[in-house]
Amino acid sequence: MINQPFEPYTLHIDEPALEFGYGQECEYAKDGLFFFGPFKPIPGGGNLRFGVIGTAAGLARFDEWVGTVRGQISTETDRAHRMAWPGFEAVFGCAMPARPMAQISVEANALSEAIRRENRHEGVHEAVTLFEEPLLRYHREQEATPMFWFVVVPEEVFKWGRPKQDIPHKQRTKSRLPMRAKQAQALMSGGAGFLFDEVQEEAQKTLAVEAYEVNFHHQLKRRLLSSRIAVQVLRETTLAPWVQVDKRGQPVRRIDDPATVAWNICTTAFFKNEGKPWILKGVRPGVCYVGLVFKQITTQPNGDNACCGAQMFLDSGDGVVFRGAIGKWYSEDSRQYHLSGEKAAEIIDTVIAAYRDEHGVAPREVFVHGRTRFNEEEWNGFLSAAPAGTSVVAVRIRRAFETKLFRAEGKTPVLRGTAYVVSPKKAFLWSLGYTPRLQTYPGWEVPTPLEVEVSLGDADIIQVIKDILGLTKLNYNACIFGDGSPVTLRFADAVGEILTAGPMDEKLPPLPFRYYI
Repeated sequence: MINQPFEPYTLHIDEPALEFGYGQECEYAKDGLFFFGPFKPIPGGGNLRFGVIGTAAGLARFDEWVGTVRGQISTETDRAHRMAWPGFEAVFGCAMPARPMAQISVEANALSEAIRRENRHEGVHEAVTLFEEPLLRYHREQEATPMFWFVVVPEEVFKWGRPKQDIPHKQRTKSRLPMRAKQAQALMSGGAGFLFDEVQEEAQKTLAVEAYEVNFHHQLKRRLLSSRIAVQVLRETTLAPWVQVDKRGQPVRRIDDPATVAWNICTTAFFKNEGKPWILKGVRPGVCYVGLVFKQITTQPNGDNACCGAQMFLDSGDGVVFRGAIGKWYSEDSRQYHLSGEKAAEIIDTVIAAYRDEHGVAPREVFVHGRTRFNEEEWNGFLSAAPAGTSVVAVRIRRAFETKLFRAEGKTPVLRGTAYVVSPKKAFLWSLGYTPRLQTYPGWEVPTPLEVEVSLGDADIIQVIKDILGLTKLNYNACIFGDGSPVTLRFADAVGEILTAGPMDEKLPPLPFRYYI
């Protein structure tokens, strides 16, 4: 019998449905929340339990913003993708108190002085400490603590609290570290520092600061992980755009309309309070999805090592992040990251154990998502850790910028959900495109598809791309119709940067996804 050549074909995948309160379903998160409420309320019912920390000005702006989101916020357009905000309690079935459970004030002058240190590692570390220490103290001393904290930061912290930001000389503040990083490294590596205890302590103090990434957002989240304190960082201009205006009196920073801002921030707040806004309807039971992320460790002297992290998402939409092995995973020849077989096995073993803790049994299927193809050593490691009855499938997902699809007629781009299947193992999926419910395409350029390839293992390519399209709707960091990437890879870079934003010798427990977004 002669094998017939595969004939590529196109198809359209129906928009995945989401499930909300009372078992009701909708395509669009905002519709479902408005009509039926969230899938699962916050534990124990009652009101949102949150705290807020910021400068006096930031706290005042936050209080004013809370007052607005407790009520309705209209929109100035009737476009389908711009939906009015009905009010927090009307959406989530619980109240957002007018006053937070806890409130901490950070001294504005001290924060401004800290973030402008001439040593950028020191400046960001000191600014983070001004938030970290009172949060840790509150959780040590108080019996009842918030489920999460809003961290409201001035624009100055956002501006200078990022990598590669050069503060003008006149605005810099003098370093208070006892020595420079190179001097401290030389002393510790050469042994000279051990001649005097005070010199050794000074060198260690300097290197302890240098071990953290120059990124306020990532470093703060990283330093709070071991204490299991969830935070939601907000810029003051997100709450009050008029804080900075141009010569015409218009806000310098352009953000979404107030109703959209309310939808996005409040959905994330509800999720961080351990509520479940929605889940995917009709997800296959016994399946879990794992996204692997690699991040080069730039805070170490040699800079050769990379950290591997894994994000596991269950059929219920719950996510857990694990920090995996550290090693020389990057190859200059292939320009790709690859694990050893032993470490690949450890990742799958951890995933299986976490799934068992949640469900009592091992999963039937584990889909491992990555941006590159996994090699044979990694694949054998995956298989060696999978118990009998659990199949493993490796899937490469990348944005295919070189591929475009145009409609022969009409003024709108291709539909979201369009797929072009080129082989039994490979397809292109347009996760972005014209969306009938929104009556628009939420983008500026011609939609670019995801290239999806079952690189190792056996799986139906149609089922794989259906799953991936569904995973684009599990972004609880906003309240949107769908993302361009599945949640397994959507936050991969941010998660990797948080994992590597601090000392790598500190053990981090597996934690729910809400601590990272």
